[in-house]
Amino acid sequence: MGNSLMNYLNSRLKEAKTHEYDNMSEAGPVITISREVGCNGLVLARLIAERLNKKHPKDSWSVLSKEIFYESARELDLDPEMVRRTFKKTDRYVFEEILKAFSEKRYKSEETIIKTVKEVVRTLAIDGHCIIVGRASHIIASDIKNALHIRLTAPLGYRINTIMTNNKLNRNEAIAFIEKVEKERAAFRKTLRESSLREEFFDLTINRGSFTNEQAVNLVEFAVEEKGILHKFSHKMAFH
Repeated sequence: MGNSLMNYLNSRLKEAKTHEYDNMSEAGPVITISREVGCNGLVLARLIAERLNKKHPKDSWSVLSKEIFYESARELDLDPEMVRRTFKKTDRYVFEEILKAFSEKRYKSEETIIKTVKEVVRTLAIDGHCIIVGRASHIIASDIKNALHIRLTAPLGYRINTIMTNNKLNRNEAIAFIEKVEKERAAFRKTLRESSLREEFFDLTINRGSFTNEQAVNLVEFAVEEKGILHKFSHKMAFH
């Protein structure tokens, strides 16, 4: 990951932590994207950010996904891969055995890792002007009013072809990849949902097999306008 992106992420987090949000109506705006494997969620997220930045040049929308693990790992002084693995496992005893392999100084419990990742996601969501892809962000940010929660789906054939192309895999390998990653994502969402006690819900579900990238971006832009997640912030900006 480029240093510029990490520096940006760190500065955003520091700025966000200096603000107090007694009224959650001031939080955001944020867009979360949950997706089935093979829906090219990151591709769509970047196109949405590009459209929003072009239409609202005073704002600066960013796309975040794996960066969440990097920032969480930095705060925990752990390897990002160790943080990621915590949410892929289902056996808590396995969690603890893996983590105990670290020296006492760097040992972090599963609960601490989960809490840190949640805090990073939530801080970024509250700070706003970001599109968070995955990381159960739709659960963590479910109480933020100025948010649009999107779910991307697609027929299995579409998703297999996407994975075959993106990852240079044959059909059987692509199917195995989809099954593996879907299980990991389900475990991640379950872990966050159990710890936050929030339900999953979405404002908009898009079938990636039915719409081109441009059409999908148009749908998201329409939803952003109709839900009005930018209105409060546009109104504020007009007085500066």
